[in-house]
Amino acid sequence: MVLMEAAPELVKEPMSSELYAGQTALHVAILNQNVNLVRALLSHGASVSARATGTAFHLSPHNHIYFGEHPLSFAACVGSEEIVRLLIEHGADIRAQDSLGNTVLHVLVFQPNRTFACQMYNLLLSYDRRGDHPQSLDLVPNRQGLTPFKLAGVEGNAVMFQHLMQKWKHSQGTFGLVTYTLYDLTEIDSAGDEPSLLELIVTTKKREARQILEQTPVKQLVSFKWRKYGRPYFCVLGALYVLYMSCFTMCCVYRPLKFRSGNRTDSRDITLLEQKLLQEAYVTPQDGIRLVGELVTVIGAMIILIFEIPDIFRVGFTRFFGHTILGGPFHVLIIAYASLVLVTMAMRLTNTSGEVVPMSFALVLGWCSVMYFARGFQMLGPFTIMIQKMIFGDLMRFCWLMAVVILGFTSGKPPTR
Repeated sequence: MVLMEAAPELVKEPMSSELYAGQTALHVAILNQNVNLVRALLSHGASVSARATGTAFHLSPHNHIYFGEHPLSFAACVGSEEIVRLLIEHGADIRAQDSLGNTVLHVLVFQPNRTFACQMYNLLLSYDRRGDHPQSLDLVPNRQGLTPFKLAGVEGNAVMFQHLMQKWKHSQGTFGLVTYTLYDLTEIDSAGDEPSLLELIVTTKKREARQILEQTPVKQLVSFKWRKYGRPYFCVLGALYVLYMSCFTMCCVYRPLKFRSGNRTDSRDITLLEQKLLQEAYVTPQDGIRLVGELVTVIGAMIILIFEIPDIFRVGFTRFFGHTILGGPFHVLIIAYASLVLVTMAMRLTNTSGEVVPMSFALVLGWCSVMYFARGFQMLGPFTIMIQKMIFGDLMRFCWLMAVVILGFTSGKPPTR
């Protein structure tokens, strides 16, 4: 108290070190839950809007705690209702956002004490409702476009998620031992421009978020959508793809070939075949039937690229190809297949020899992609995921290692005599 009277300017003076930049005496007093010191600092003009922006307060895997930047979020995270009340009485903005756009409600989602965070969430929301705001605080998004509810789902905070979900359910009455409840699914599943909670859970890298899929009513919603829309669409798409690949396979088997002239010296010799020129490849009625199949194959490859490439830019390269749940490596196979089909077509049109090479790779990659549709069946799905992780995980790393070893051996010069 004596120091505050002697040097009142120190009350508002922030720290300047990179680690604790912006932290004031008020932040420290709140962290220590010293109510008397907080009251004294506020009476001497401490700023309730000071922001602690040092690296120690950043949201990162290296930091064990994340309390936001403002004194109010610090007080909410340490669990002092009295300090929260004092800060609000001295003009603290409940709707203040940090550099990530997180409000104090967002910050509470990251706290390890889930039960206590839910209680503080209710307290702050009650303070916000006393004001006249066009939008409730729990609907304010951060820089990523996430409300506290969506953030709880992405972070896999099941306790906070269920707590917030209880606020959006409406009881419709009880019949015996059965209770009828309606849930507001606006943020869970929507068809707007903003990603829904289901899409965010599927695309996030955090495995903890998957447990939200087991929560009510998300589990029931996903099951209903799969039975009603997902499974029929998936089965039809898989059947069409198998027919499409069968068409491409028949076109490869009956590709235009002719006997190579000049390589037969005896009737017992095996005659080699070579690719026909473009003007010789489409003469007979059988060639016309094959041409229809080839057109179907090329058009199908173009449709695959048209649908796949925009999704890469929408979802992001890393998430699109790296997530097993999104199909991951199967997208690499299908895009490579479609590209090789177009390369084969270009070689056919330009009379370039060697079209059998991209055609062979396209056949292998195309049929391997059939495994993607096996994931829709309960009996085959887990084995498909297991094989996918083995091939594109340990086996892929082994192949890279062997490639380096083989390259090292082949680049060595033979001994000279």
